[in-house]
Amino acid sequence: MIDVLAVLGDRATIARQPEFRVEQADDAATMAAYHALRTDVFVRDQGLFTGHDRDERDEDPRTVVLVARDRAGTVVGGVRLGPATRGTDLGWWLGGRLVVAPASRGTVGSALIRAACAYAENAGVLRFEATVQVRTEALFVRLGWTPVRPVSVAGSAHVLMRWPIRRIAALAEATKSDLGPLLAGLTGMPGFVGDDGVPVPGSDLVAACDAILPSMVERDPDWAGWCSVLVNVNDLAAMGADPVGLLDALGARDRSFATRVLAGLRRASEAYAVPVLGGHTQLGVPAALSVTALGRTGRPVPGGGGKPGHRVRLTADLAGGWRPGYAGRQWDSTTTRRTPELRAMLASVGTALPAAAKDVSMAGVVGTLGMLAEASGCGSVLTVADVPRPSGATVGDWLTCFPGFAVLTADEPGAGALVSPAMSAECGELVAGQGVMLRWPDGEQTVAIEAGVTGMGTA
Repeated sequence: MIDVLAVLGDRATIARQPEFRVEQADDAATMAAYHALRTDVFVRDQGLFTGHDRDERDEDPRTVVLVARDRAGTVVGGVRLGPATRGTDLGWWLGGRLVVAPASRGTVGSALIRAACAYAENAGVLRFEATVQVRTEALFVRLGWTPVRPVSVAGSAHVLMRWPIRRIAALAEATKSDLGPLLAGLTGMPGFVGDDGVPVPGSDLVAACDAILPSMVERDPDWAGWCSVLVNVNDLAAMGADPVGLLDALGARDRSFATRVLAGLRRASEAYAVPVLGGHTQLGVPAALSVTALGRTGRPVPGGGGKPGHRVRLTADLAGGWRPGYAGRQWDSTTTRRTPELRAMLASVGTALPAAAKDVSMAGVVGTLGMLAEASGCGSVLTVADVPRPSGATVGDWLTCFPGFAVLTADEPGAGALVSPAMSAECGELVAGQGVMLRWPDGEQTVAIEAGVTGMGTA
């Protein structure tokens, strides 16, 4: 008799199936099975709790439960995770109630831990911790977690563990860490080293130049044209300069493509009321776009003018939303603004004249703060709960995205808010040392960036 299953390959397929799968619990039956398993292990077997082990986190609708199912579909493990604070999710999450059925212990627990870490990071979390039993500490350490301190849960010795999330540091390294070694010898104007714009000697002019990523020009030519104006006028605004004109250099494969890029550039030029004075266009070449902007000010504000004790303020336009196709990476608040609103935001630094200012770049809010602190020869602390943030963005996304308009300033305590349609709030301070620390509602501080961002040193 022919073995039909073998011929069809079903036996081999079944043999290759994993012993279990991890998924999010999304129905009452699955949740009931998870809670029943917790009761069996934590109440009956270990005696950690009496009657039940449920608490307020189980009632929080934001809490996520991940479960492991065996081949038969039986829940053989689970873990919960969710925001640590009531109300607004600040990007600080706690994991807990990790449980595995006795017959399935081995790899299920490790898989659930890894899945929880991945879920938290994907949810924009920047601080992820768990309290674990002392005997489980070694497992978490093997998986990359760091012990923080001993704690007690239900009268039993536990350890607070922290998962190292390097999202901010990795972004800063990828976008800015090569600048110092690369630009050695091209130090620029003393006092303005590391600034995105530079005063032109012997004049009241400030010049800035930015190029748009070729991949972005190819993918979204109209938006690239808009952004080529946006990033340059923001660079001038951060130095307190009033923009007076633009020069563009465009490379495109053909006339049709060049027309699409220039359409976005023209719309932005008109929206910001900053004329294009001239430039250069080359067809029959790969996509390339850069813009030079000129502005005027009698008192340019440096990016490195801060000092320990200065308060840090973020002024950001929270209107708009994620640019389609760039969710979590580029926030578009400018295309829906009227010219008077855009100009008011551009004038905000020049009106306030803080000691130091930098517009938020591709390194995000935290990476840009790191650059301001580095240029100022000090470190910085950012109070996460005080950062102005739109409701449509997670903390992790907002602190690492490129916003339409956002500028960080440093000045003496009590300095006035920048005047603009944007939201403005003090949210940190410059301190002795280097790098950037994140301050959380419980007073804990976590390292976001350990040292200088660019390697260019003080301004």
